[in-house]
Amino acid sequence: MLDYFPPPCEMDKIVNMTIAACDPLDGRTDGVVARTDLCKLNFNINSTIGAAYSCAASTGSSLGFGFGQKVKRQMGPPSTSEPAQNGTVSAKGAALAARLYDGMFNSKGERVYLPWQTASSFEDATTKFNSNTSSWELDITSFGGEFVTKFIQEVDIDNLSSLNNVTYDTLAEWMNTAMIKYMDSLQTTLPDLTPFQSSGGKVIHYHGESDDSIPPASSVHYYDSVRSIMYPDQSYNESIASLQSWYKLFLVPGAAHCSTNTLQPGPYPANNMATMIDWVENGIEPTAGLNATVSSGKLAGEVQKLCAYPLRPYWSNNSTMVCQYDQPSIDSWTYTLDAFKLPVY
Repeated sequence: MLDYFPPPCEMDKIVNMTIAACDPLDGRTDGVVARTDLCKLNFNINSTIGAAYSCAASTGSSLGFGFGQKVKRQMGPPSTSEPAQNGTVSAKGAALAARLYDGMFNSKGERVYLPWQTASSFEDATTKFNSNTSSWELDITSFGGEFVTKFIQEVDIDNLSSLNNVTYDTLAEWMNTAMIKYMDSLQTTLPDLTPFQSSGGKVIHYHGESDDSIPPASSVHYYDSVRSIMYPDQSYNESIASLQSWYKLFLVPGAAHCSTNTLQPGPYPANNMATMIDWVENGIEPTAGLNATVSSGKLAGEVQKLCAYPLRPYWSNNSTMVCQYDQPSIDSWTYTLDAFKLPVY
């Protein structure tokens, strides 16, 4: 839509500068943006304009819909060759990053979907190099394209050949069609969990805060849907207390999609099953947070607590982490998807 297809190195430079600038906002400089909400509220993406970038020629892989670097290596996607990339961050590159961090709107200005959090990478927006034209161009991954062709358009084609004439309104229409057509099989966001809760069920829900595929705000959106649907007559604080007695949401600082993040070596929870067993079978509720261990970098081996949403982490004196309530932060995670007439939970 912006008609700008940047070399990946330019977008990587924007991401790395964003991480460096927002890292200290959580009270601790450790290479991890634990407060992407503060990054969103305080970082000006235009400050990256003019910064020099340089990447050597390489042969790599691009799966699309990033599952973290470890999983991508295991899946072994086709390799691609990229030439050396040198230049400075352009105003168009910064505008593209800002659009991706703002989310999707239709032509009426109504919100269609949630954005990635500021400081996440742009793995799913990576361009590909066309050696015939010596230019960077759009890369349509089959992960998304095949769903449109086979399940929405209902034609036996493995991918979309182009996105010509596809607008934000088109995307909204595809999403609405799919939501209605496959609600019985793909609607995993039913907010009324009363039967599950009343039978003694517990939920530990966690999401990488720098997930570069599925926006972590979608988990916050669902969590708040469950809260408002199941406890409509309670105040916000009362409903949070009721919900957290059996369902807790944890945002993992710096983590990517279902994995640790090579760009931000932060903590990652590894003993969730043991925590769940203690909670369900022994009545030991994880009230102090969820344990997570840093697996790489200068803090490797450090065990950190993850705050249960809506509390957010903040480091005092660069050494002691507290879970605090921050209303502007909470507001930044809250979105109304008003492009659809049906409620989206």
